[in-house]
Amino acid sequence: MPTSRRSSKRPYAEPYRELNMDVATGGRRIVERRGEDWTVQKVRSSEKSYMCPGCNHEISPGTPHIVAWASDSLFGRDAALAARRHWHVNCWNGQE
Repeated sequence: MPTSRRSSKRPYAEPYRELNMDVATGGRRIVERRGEDWTVQKVRSSEKSYMCPGCNHEISPGTPHIVAWASDSLFGRDAALAARRHWHVNCWNGQE
């Protein structure tokens, strides 16, 4: 049987909070680098290891890092996504 209590999650008549798009899209954003648009997404951890193209060192499993890919490619968006690379955060930031 339902209760007559109001939910305590959002007080009555309080306005809705603005949607945080960074959280809603999983941290994905578009960045312009060297005249080209890149889609960049933060990854908290992974189960695989990857090679960082910035320093040519391994990104160990469980290490926070960035995945980046060109927003468009000569062969289409699917080809650009397939060519994505995993970067150390400092390596990606140092390439600017």
